[in-house]
Amino acid sequence: MSTDSRRGPSSLAPAALDASIGDIDWTVPPDGARRRRFPAPSGDLAVIEVGDPTHPRVVLVPGVTGSKEDFTLMLPLLVDAGYFVQSFDLAGQYESHAAGADATYSSELFIGDLIAFLEAGAPAHLLGYSFAGTLAQLVTVRRPELVRSLALLTAPPGVGNVFASMRWLGPLAPVTSPRRGAGLMIWGIVTNKNRVPPRRLAFVRSRFALTSRRSVDEIIGLMMATPDVREGVRTLTMPKLVATGTHDLWPVAAHERYAREIGADFRVYPTGHSPSETTPHQLTADLLALYARAPG
Repeated sequence: MSTDSRRGPSSLAPAALDASIGDIDWTVPPDGARRRRFPAPSGDLAVIEVGDPTHPRVVLVPGVTGSKEDFTLMLPLLVDAGYFVQSFDLAGQYESHAAGADATYSSELFIGDLIAFLEAGAPAHLLGYSFAGTLAQLVTVRRPELVRSLALLTAPPGVGNVFASMRWLGPLAPVTSPRRGAGLMIWGIVTNKNRVPPRRLAFVRSRFALTSRRSVDEIIGLMMATPDVREGVRTLTMPKLVATGTHDLWPVAAHERYAREIGADFRVYPTGHSPSETTPHQLTADLLALYARAPG
């Protein structure tokens, strides 16, 4: 018998709760969740938020081909701990697919959107997932007063062409174009190389009906020229965390090294590239410990 993490707290340990997660319907938001649109510089972004807006704020940012629903299992856990939690689809992605349609999907476009979103509320505990981990670092270095803590979830642990250190794409990275790299990634997702359950697979496939293919191509291009922000992030005084899975796209050792280079705590979970989906209780427990160390 499976346990749906959206039903409330439990006395079980986080690892046991994660092991009991069933094949949920990812289109169903947690109880009390509110959907709205945020007028970002690139266009309207699709937002989900849950909890009391007067409580400490958490902002969770999904990566390329992802969406706010990737944090569905974490939202009620953070709210139960006393936080106000928000997430939004990046420009060009899923329900924000129209944002940025008339522009280039550049780093400055995504940075501008995230800064505007953070400026619209109280300083936040910020988490960037995968590609959004790079964005979160760039924004935090530029505007540290907007961020109370910084968490990088399976974010690229390197600079330059980060695909070169991937487990499966590494040998092809020097000769792969952004569009071809995007095509390979989309092929791996829709053919279920991640071996996700049926309802999760149906949901991630359905997102491609909206997600802008050009946005994916151009984001992959950005990831092939990832900037070196390690020194700037290392000097930040807020608590920092690097979290990954044992079977992530990049080796655990690369994530651990990156954590040392930026002065962050390091956590690893028995899963792949998506701890927010598969080990949400363990990840949330570590985030709450991180938040507890933030000043203010």
